[in-house]
Amino acid sequence: MDGNFSPAAIFSVVLLTVVLSSSTAFLEPCDLLYDKAVQAFSNGDYTNVVSYMEGALSSYTEVRHTKVRCRLRCQDQHPFDETFSDMRFTDVLLRRAACMNTCIEEKLGTQSVHKISEDVVQDFHRRIPYNYLQLAYQKLKQPEKAAAAAHTYFQANPEHVEMGQNLEQYKDLQGVKEDHFVDREARPHQRSFAAAVRLYDNGDHKGAIALFEEALVEYYKADSECRALCQWPQKFEGHDYLRYRYSLHELVSDHFTQVLHCEHECVRDLATRPGRLSPMENYLPLHYDYLQFAYFHVDRLDKALQCALTYLLFHKGEESMTDNVNYYREVLAHDGEPREEAAWYLRRHKQELELLLIGSKTMGVEFTEGNYWSSTGGREDSNRIPSGTDGWMEYVPISEKKNVALAAPQRLKEGGPLVYDSVQLVQNSAALNGTQRVLLDHVISEEECLDLRRLAHAVTMAGDGYRGKMSPHTPNEKFEGATVLKTLQYGYEGRVPMRSARLFYDISERARRVIESYFLLNSTLHFSYTHLVCRTAITGQQDHRNDLSHPIHADNCLLDPEANECWKEPPAYTYRDYSALLYLNGDFEGGEFIFTEMDAKTVTASVKPMCGRMVGFSSGGENPHGVKAVTSGQRCAVALWFTLDPLFRELERLQADEVIQALDTQSVWGQGLNINPKDEL
Repeated sequence: MDGNFSPAAIFSVVLLTVVLSSSTAFLEPCDLLYDKAVQAFSNGDYTNVVSYMEGALSSYTEVRHTKVRCRLRCQDQHPFDETFSDMRFTDVLLRRAACMNTCIEEKLGTQSVHKISEDVVQDFHRRIPYNYLQLAYQKLKQPEKAAAAAHTYFQANPEHVEMGQNLEQYKDLQGVKEDHFVDREARPHQRSFAAAVRLYDNGDHKGAIALFEEALVEYYKADSECRALCQWPQKFEGHDYLRYRYSLHELVSDHFTQVLHCEHECVRDLATRPGRLSPMENYLPLHYDYLQFAYFHVDRLDKALQCALTYLLFHKGEESMTDNVNYYREVLAHDGEPREEAAWYLRRHKQELELLLIGSKTMGVEFTEGNYWSSTGGREDSNRIPSGTDGWMEYVPISEKKNVALAAPQRLKEGGPLVYDSVQLVQNSAALNGTQRVLLDHVISEEECLDLRRLAHAVTMAGDGYRGKMSPHTPNEKFEGATVLKTLQYGYEGRVPMRSARLFYDISERARRVIESYFLLNSTLHFSYTHLVCRTAITGQQDHRNDLSHPIHADNCLLDPEANECWKEPPAYTYRDYSALLYLNGDFEGGEFIFTEMDAKTVTASVKPMCGRMVGFSSGGENPHGVKAVTSGQRCAVALWFTLDPLFRELERLQADEVIQALDTQSVWGQGLNINPKDEL
C-alpha cells in the first residue's frame, strides 16, 4: 500500500469517529429506564426489572456526578476576583454557564434529555427503586442481592413493617451473610461518623480518631458537591412563569436568592439521615468535639487543643469548650491554632456569601447576614453530646483540670409515692437496666382483671385503633381493641354492663395517677390515647415464627438502630411523654414485654405479663421496647399513653369525661340513669 487515501475513505473514517464519540457520550435517561422497570415489574418480567432499574440508578448517579464535576471545573476556570463590578460579575457568570453547558453535553449529550419530573426525583430520594429490586431479586433466587436492596430501602424507610419482616427472613436464608446487608446508598461521611461514634463509645479512641478524620474529609467533599448542585436553574415559588415581567437584574437577583437558600440547606442535608426530616444537631462541630476528647484519651493534647479551638470557630465563646482550651494550654505551656480545613471552610463561604450579597445589593435587593451555622440546629449555648448522639446524654464540661473525663448520663427523678395502698413496687429503673422505667404489681385486683377481660370480649373489634388493619404488627396474631368512649357507648346501649365500662375508665385514671406520682412530675399528665387491647395467636401459624408480636420501637420518635438515633418527627407521636401497659392476664404462651438497647436487638429487661401488673416508662428513644410473639392463647392489656402538653389531650377521653360527669350528676340528683334493664343482670 502506498499510504494514500481517497476523500471518500477519509470522510467515512471521520463520520465513523463522530458516530462512535457521540454514542459513547449518550446516557439513557433514568426516568425512561425507571418507567421501563416498573412496566416490566407489572408484567412479571423480573430479569428486565433488574436490568432497567439498575440502569436507572446508574444513570441517575452518573448525571449527578457529571454535573458536580463540570461545575467545580468551570468554577476553578472562571473564578471571581477581588475586584468587583456589575460587568465583571455578569461576565464570570456567563462564562461559567457556557463552560458548564459544554462540559455536560460532552459527557452526557443533550441536557434536556436528562430533565426528570419532581415525582421521579422524590422516588429516588425515598429509595423506591430498591423496593422493586428486592422483590425482583427475590423472584430471581438471588437472596444476597435482595438482602442488600431491602437493607438499602429500609434505611430510609424504617417504619416500613413488611420490609423489616423481609429482612429478618433474609437473615435466616442459607447463603446470606451479614456483610450482604449493605446500604448501597450510604453517604460516606455519615457512615464513617456513625462507625466512629460506635468505636468511641466502646473505648477504642485510636480507631475512633481515624474514622472521625475520615468522616471530616468526606463531609467537606460532600459539602462541595452539594453546593455545586445548587448552581442550576431554580424554582421560584409563587411566580407565574408565563406572566413574569421583571427586569434582568431582578431575575438574576431572584436566582441567586434561591441559590443562597439551596447552599444554606446543604448544611441541613449533610446532617440528615436518609428518610428523616430533622438533621442531627450540631453535626459538623460535633466531629471536633469528639476528636478533642479522643485525642485527650490517647495523650495527644496538642491535637486535642487544636480540635477544641476548631470547635470554637463554630461556637465562639462557648464556656465549657473555652475551659477545655485553657486546660490544654496550661498543660502544654503553649497555644495552638484551629484546624485549617475548618477555618478555610468558614472563611471561603463567608466570602462567597458576602460577594453574592454585594451582587444582589447592586440589583436592588437587601439581605441581612445572620448566624450562618444556626441552620443546623447548633446554637451558642447548645447542650453538646460528645459521648453519644441519642440526645439523652448530657454534656458536662471539663471542670477538674487533673481529671478530665466524660460525664455520666443525667438521671431523671423517680421513686415518688404509689398513691394506692395495694400497689407494690417490683423493679425500678436500675433493676430494669434503663432510665425512667418502673414495674408495679397489684394495680388492679383479680376480680377487676376478670371483669375487664369479659368487657374486652364484648367490645373489642379487629383492627380497632389502627384504621381497621386486622394485623397491624404481625399476620400471625389477631389484634383487637376498643377505646374508653366506645365502651361507655356500649354501656348506654345495654350491650355491656355500665359498671364494666365505668371500671375501664376508672382504672385508666388510677394508672395515670400512679405514673404521675411515681415519676415525680411537676405538671399534670394528660391522656394521649387509651386502648383496651387483646392479641390472639392464630392456630396453625405459630410454627417457626421469627417475628415479634409488636416490633421494637419507641413511642414518641422513629427508632433508627443503624444511626443509634430516635428521630422525633412525624409520623411518630412526638407529643407523648409517658407510656404504661396494665396487664389483665398471664395464661398464654410468649407475649413477654421487652426493653432493648437502641440497636433494637440487645434485650435489657423482660417483663412477664400477669393480672394487675403494670410497666410504665418515658416514651422517648431511651426506652425502645416491643412484645415477643404470642404463640398460644390470648394476651389482654390496657395500653395508655400520656402527654404533658394539654393541647394534645385525647379527644375521646374528654368526651368520656363529660359522659362520666353526666352519670355522676344524675346519680347525685336521683334522676336515675335510664340504662337498659339488661345492665342489672
